[in-house]
Amino acid sequence: MRRDVFQAIADPTRRAIITLIALHAMTPNAIAEHFDTTRQSVSKHLRILTECELVSQKQQGREIYYQLEINKMKEIDKWLNQFRKIWEARFNQLDEVLLTLKNKRK
Repeated sequence: MRRDVFQAIADPTRRAIITLIALHAMTPNAIAEHFDTTRQSVSKHLRILTECELVSQKQQGREIYYQLEINKMKEIDKWLNQFRKIWEARFNQLDEVLLTLKNKRK
C-alpha cells in the first residue's frame, strides 16, 4: 500500500525522524535513542516513511541505515512553494499597510 506523503509528514515523530536523518544516515536503533518510545514504534514510523519514499534503506554489513530521499523532499517543497508565494505577497501587503499607518501617525 502506497501512503500519502502529506499524511506521513503530518506526524510529529516522523518529522523528527526526517530531521534526524537529514544530515546523515542512521540505524533504527540510533534513531530510537532520540525518542521516548519503543524500537517497534520507531520501526513503524520508518516503514511508513519508506512506503512514501521519503526515506530509503541501505544495507551496510549487518546494519540497515535509513537515509533521506532529497528528491522526494523537493517534491514537497515544490508543492508548498505555491503557498509560499501567496504568503509572501500577503506579508508584503501587510508591510505596506503598516508603513502607511506609521507615516500617518508622524
